[in-house]
Amino acid sequence: MNRLQVAVVDYGMGNLRSVANALKAVAPEVSIEITSDPELIAAAERVVFPGQGAMPDCIRELDMRGLRQAVVEATREKPFFGICIGLQMLFEHSEEGDVPGLGIYPGEVKRFPADKMVDIQGAKLKVPHMGWSQVHQADEHAMWQDIPDQARFYYVHSYYVDPAEAALTAATTAYPFDYTCAIARDNVFAVQFHPEKSAESGLQLLRNFVNWKP
Repeated sequence: MNRLQVAVVDYGMGNLRSVANALKAVAPEVSIEITSDPELIAAAERVVFPGQGAMPDCIRELDMRGLRQAVVEATREKPFFGICIGLQMLFEHSEEGDVPGLGIYPGEVKRFPADKMVDIQGAKLKVPHMGWSQVHQADEHAMWQDIPDQARFYYVHSYYVDPAEAALTAATTAYPFDYTCAIARDNVFAVQFHPEKSAESGLQLLRNFVNWKP
């Protein structure tokens, strides 16, 4: 049996099938499987952790399904792509439910502050941040290959990451202030937006992940 090339982590939440289908669309020759088997995740060449929902639920489901260690080890050992909650869970603590994350990186997950949610005309902005926003790439990275700076990606979220280390930030977006929407370090790349819902730029990001050799 050939080694699984991409494991999409099934922790009982999130838009798993749409992410897997988008990956299969850009890499039809690659073996891609949605799985909740820690051994299969550990054996896979690459791991994608897609997310949707609340941080307390995410952490609880990871532990209930015995997936925490497999996910943590994947962030240390192989190309790892986190999406939405898959980004937020990498940090130490979340204001959502006042829960600890996996603590891979120092920093907080914060709710958009009500007093700052106004645009330059003074109009109130909605939370959750939902819709298309431009992504400003902080630096060159293999995951940004063939994606223009300021490309637009699709977001649905009420919380954002605030890394303690500025060097983690791979991209920012504005709503209405600039915040980190992507991080990169070694074999880990994670984003707040949903590439599987982000048209050609999102598909290109998934294509880049399948080919990425960190």
